[in-house]
Amino acid sequence: MLLLASTVLFMATTPLEEPSIPKAIEKEAKTALSYYPELKKLPIEFKFKDTIKKSTMQAQPKFRRLFKPKNQRGYVILINDKIRIGNKEIRTRDLPSDVLIGWFGHELGHIKDYQHRSALNLLFFGIRYLLSSNYIKGAERRADSIAVAKGMGPYILKTKAFILENADVPEPYKNRILEFYPSPEEIMHMIDELEAGESK
Repeated sequence: MLLLASTVLFMATTPLEEPSIPKAIEKEAKTALSYYPELKKLPIEFKFKDTIKKSTMQAQPKFRRLFKPKNQRGYVILINDKIRIGNKEIRTRDLPSDVLIGWFGHELGHIKDYQHRSALNLLFFGIRYLLSSNYIKGAERRADSIAVAKGMGPYILKTKAFILENADVPEPYKNRILEFYPSPEEIMHMIDELEAGESK
């Protein structure tokens, strides 16, 4: 009986699988995950998708595992297979390595945020994200803040620079980034605050 109870407890507290990562982005995804060691044993799927509206990537909980114990929930990071830059479509996997690492770091920040929420809270999170611009801003700020706190600030800055300083990136996309995400200056301020705290 004791052995059975121990087995049940082990199954309830042990993640079912490790992240699933396409070979084409394995290096960048694993680099980003190295800043989140607590997520390395979670079932996170990195998955290319033909089209994601208004985004290059999206981190989401998998609904069919939403009501499992928190450490056994499944998550997926959807990745737009191609992005348009100027008159060309570029495969996302071919973006500069540091830019991809920063993007993955941001999405993992979302998953870190999701990790400790209840299933009901996550459902309401999704609804409010769809309906409220202010809620989007708060969610994206949290994801960036988490990534910076994990030491990924330089990568986050490189991703933002790639988007905002690239003349060929469509203006509507740049405007969305400026509206809903912390600016590079805000990220630098977060980094400065983090470094100041570490030096005390």
